[in-house]
Amino acid sequence: MFAINHAATALIIKKEFINVPIIWLLISVQFMEMAWIILNFLGIEKTTTEKEVRYVGDVHLSYMPFSHSIVTMVGVASLSWLIISEGLRQPDIGMAVGIGVISHLILDLITHSNDIAIVPFTKGPKFGLGLYAKYPIVAFILEIGYGIFCWWIYKGGWALLVTIVVFNLANISMFFSAVMGIEKHMANRPLLIIAVILVQILVTLIFVGIFS
Repeated sequence: MFAINHAATALIIKKEFINVPIIWLLISVQFMEMAWIILNFLGIEKTTTEKEVRYVGDVHLSYMPFSHSIVTMVGVASLSWLIISEGLRQPDIGMAVGIGVISHLILDLITHSNDIAIVPFTKGPKFGLGLYAKYPIVAFILEIGYGIFCWWIYKGGWALLVTIVVFNLANISMFFSAVMGIEKHMANRPLLIIAVILVQILVTLIFVGIFS
């Protein structure tokens, strides 16, 4: 999912772990995406595009076996839980962080194309329902609906709802090829894509954190 809805997931977790500071949850839901950004900037993982980027399906997460493999993400979630729960003696935070990391995997499996490997260094099958590429309009409705659902579960204020809706609407050109947006400048410019996603992550985490 896009950055705003990963951030919104922290609200659901916060509802169940009311004593856990929101900063832990916001970091956890985007931890693997930040790893993906770093690995892309280092050239270890790869993002490619079609010759023309008209919508999100023209962007391909062609190689990301370390940040987004199932085993890696489950392993990071488990390790986070173990270190925080046992090492820092904060079991609630440990459990909440572990759930946050796993939430990123679940949401990406729903929206991504077949680009999520089981484990690094293997040529086995890759997973993803492919909503972005096959049904972008459905994906957009799911994204904004999910964000609003997170707000509703959390019982947040109007500023938080506006934040979620506005940031979802800001991505509309990525789902509707007839709507022109920044994506037209992304063809064959993977570092621009990574930079835009980095900015989205940071801004949405800050706004959700402030208004939560």
